[in-house]
Amino acid sequence: MPYHWLPPSGETRRLHLSAHRSLPPYGFVWFIGGTAALIFVPLLPVIATPVFWGLLPFVLAALGAIWWALKRSWSDRAVTEDLMLSRDLITLTRHGPRGKVQNWQANPFWASVHLHPRGGPVPDYLTLKGDGREVELGAFLTEEERRALSREIAAALAEMR
Repeated sequence: MPYHWLPPSGETRRLHLSAHRSLPPYGFVWFIGGTAALIFVPLLPVIATPVFWGLLPFVLAALGAIWWALKRSWSDRAVTEDLMLSRDLITLTRHGPRGKVQNWQANPFWASVHLHPRGGPVPDYLTLKGDGREVELGAFLTEEERRALSREIAAALAEMR
């Protein structure tokens, strides 16, 4: 599950959400190594010929492009959200790609959870509303996870009131 409630600290509850990464670091190494091996296999008959040296820059450029694309995809998925809920304050901190940090806070008594089945950028769009602002929560979650999370947060808010 890409989100989990951390053990409570006094009266404060904390929820940590993170985007799922299907390619772990060792998978990245294996994929790049396997791709390099598969690209170089057809070049074996032309090693030590002018054709090899003519093709080598293109092969290395292709490997470099794959490396760059995977690294970029990896950094774009490095999104975490932390929701801290206490009787006095609810705070959402989003750590986006490449170090971008966004904060939102409100009084939990007036905060509410909204699940928009249609009309949002994704089905079952999940938002928190309070203090005159509405913020998105868990954009990287699946529809089922957003529905379950909305129920859990609504229950946690009701418990804090």
